[in-house]
Amino acid sequence: MSQNAPETAALRLADIRKRIDRAAARIPGSRPAELVAVSKTFDAAAIAPLIDAGQRHFGENRVQEAQGKWPALKAAHPDLVLHLIGPLQTNKAADAVALFDVIESVDRDKLAKILAAEMEKQNRRLPCYVQVNIGGEEQKAGIAVSETIEFVARCKDQYGLDIVGLMCIPPLDAPPGPYFAQLAGLARQASLDQLSMGMSADFETAILMGATQVRVGSALFGAR
Repeated sequence: MSQNAPETAALRLADIRKRIDRAAARIPGSRPAELVAVSKTFDAAAIAPLIDAGQRHFGENRVQEAQGKWPALKAAHPDLVLHLIGPLQTNKAADAVALFDVIESVDRDKLAKILAAEMEKQNRRLPCYVQVNIGGEEQKAGIAVSETIEFVARCKDQYGLDIVGLMCIPPLDAPPGPYFAQLAGLARQASLDQLSMGMSADFETAILMGATQVRVGSALFGAR
């Protein structure tokens, strides 16, 4: 059986969903987090088995890469929801608004302003997440923790964006739990109820800390 055979994809998807459900069951009254399958670097042939198995939310890091495979997939499956989870350059904002259904990497005023203008122009008011640089890492995108609350307010009130939640990627070399808890606290302060946090190695921890959405790639598709 090849790595991306339909049976393998379906089994991996079923296993991840079970793990999500088990983690959610540990929190009384909680709902299972939405699974976003991170399909960056994988082609349409690798993605198709997951679609056939019922997966509908997918995440991509780069606009240009997504443009090469998703228009045809979305035309064939109109109920797919495509999330942009990677850093967005302002010169790609128009293309991003045209192709994606959710923007998860809003992290600076210039981008927020341009996205708002493009959404108005294209008549597509997409839900957005503010990406927080939760570990204060120089090499990572995201708004600083100390600026998050005011930035969310500006995105909503000044730019008119539909900010639904916060997103983060914690440092690789530290336990993720405290960072997830910190993001959850920021979301409460900002009156946001959506949290996009947790990836293949730590999504169960993220769910226990309040994640409403997890972004899983290698556990579904295999190593890149």
